[in-house]
Amino acid sequence: MGLFCYASEFSPPGDFLKVVARPRFRSAACLVTAALLSAAAPLRAQTALPAATSPAPLFREIVDEAGRTVRVPQPVRRIVSLAPSLTETIYALGLQDRLVGDTDYCDYPPDAQKKTKVGGAINPSLEQIAALHPDLVLMTKSLNRLETVHSLDNLGISSYATDPHTVAEIISSSRKLAEVLGFPEAGERIAADMQRRLAGLHERIGALPPKRVLFAVWTEPLISIGKDTFIADAMRRAGAVSIVDSSLNWPQVSLEEVARLQPDFLVFAASHSETIAPQFESLAGLPAWQILDAIRNHRFAVISDAVNRPAPRIVSAIEDLARQLHPEAFADKPAGGKEILEKEHPLPPPGFISAVFPIADSFPLDTISRGACLCAR
Repeated sequence: MGLFCYASEFSPPGDFLKVVARPRFRSAACLVTAALLSAAAPLRAQTALPAATSPAPLFREIVDEAGRTVRVPQPVRRIVSLAPSLTETIYALGLQDRLVGDTDYCDYPPDAQKKTKVGGAINPSLEQIAALHPDLVLMTKSLNRLETVHSLDNLGISSYATDPHTVAEIISSSRKLAEVLGFPEAGERIAADMQRRLAGLHERIGALPPKRVLFAVWTEPLISIGKDTFIADAMRRAGAVSIVDSSLNWPQVSLEEVARLQPDFLVFAASHSETIAPQFESLAGLPAWQILDAIRNHRFAVISDAVNRPAPRIVSAIEDLARQLHPEAFADKPAGGKEILEKEHPLPPPGFISAVFPIADSFPLDTISRGACLCAR
C-alpha cells in the first residue's frame, strides 16, 4: 500500500558533505585591487586626504552544517528555500517577507504556497532560482542533491545547508540559521520557546515508563524509523520508544516480527489531505494486521505531520503524542495546544487509523523506486 507522499532528509542519492563552496565574488577582489593601486599612486602636494575607512564587507564566511565553508552575502535580503522544513523555519523566525521562492512541496504555513515555486527539492529549476536573484539558497544536506550544489556554485549563488538529526540539533540549527540570516534575536526566541516547552513536558512524563510503539512510515512494505533519526528522538521526547532497534534510517520490518514484539501503540502521522485517508479505513480489518494486539484493541495514536519535518513545529507534535500516550500526566491541564493543532490538521474520529503522510523532509528518496510519490497534496 504505497500511499505515502514523501520526500527525504536522510539517505540521499548524493552526499554533498565533501563539496567545498567556491567563492565567486570577483567584485570584492576588484575592490581590493583598486584600493591597492590607489594606495600606490603618488599623493599630490598639500592635498593629503584623511585615511579611508574600510568598506563594509560584502559577505562573510560561515561553516554550514554540512561542513562547507560558504560565503554569505551581507545583508541577506532575498532567500530561496529548497526544503519544506527550512520554509517552515523561515516563517517561524518571522522572516517570510525575505522568502522569494520555495519548492512545490513547501505547503506550511498556507502562505508558503503563494511563494514563487522553483520545482522539486531534488530537481529544482536553476533558471527559476537564478531569475529570483537570491542572496542565499537554503538547503538540507540529506534532501538536496550534490548536482544542485555544484550548479548553484557555478552560477555564483551562495547556498547554506542544515543537517539536524535530533530534536536538540533542530533547536540549535534553527538558532544558527537565524544568526546566519542576521536575526540572532529571533533564533534565540524560537530556541528558548522550544526548550521551555520540552522541559515542561519532561517534568510531566520524564518519570513515567515509556510506551513501546511502532511508528509506521509505510504499510506495504512495512517501513518504520531507525533509532538514530530525528523522528525516533521525537518519540523518546514524547515518552515512547520504538520497538524497531535498527541503525538504518528507514528499516523494512515484517508484520510477523512486529507481532512478536507486540507494541503498546501504533503511531501514525496525519495529513490534512482527505484524498487518500478513506483508503485507510480498512487497515484495521486487513487479516495481516489482525495479528497485532494494538490493532485489535484500537491502541493507536495519530499526530500532526509536523513530526516529519525538522523544524520548530515538531515540538507541537511531540506534545500531542505525549498527551495521547500518557493522558494521566495531563489530567490537570486541558490540551489547548492540541485544539489548535487539530484545526490545522484535522484528526480522524476515534477508531479510524490514518497514516497519510504529506511531502516532508524525512523519507528516503529511493522510495520513489518502490512506488512512492513526490507529488504535492
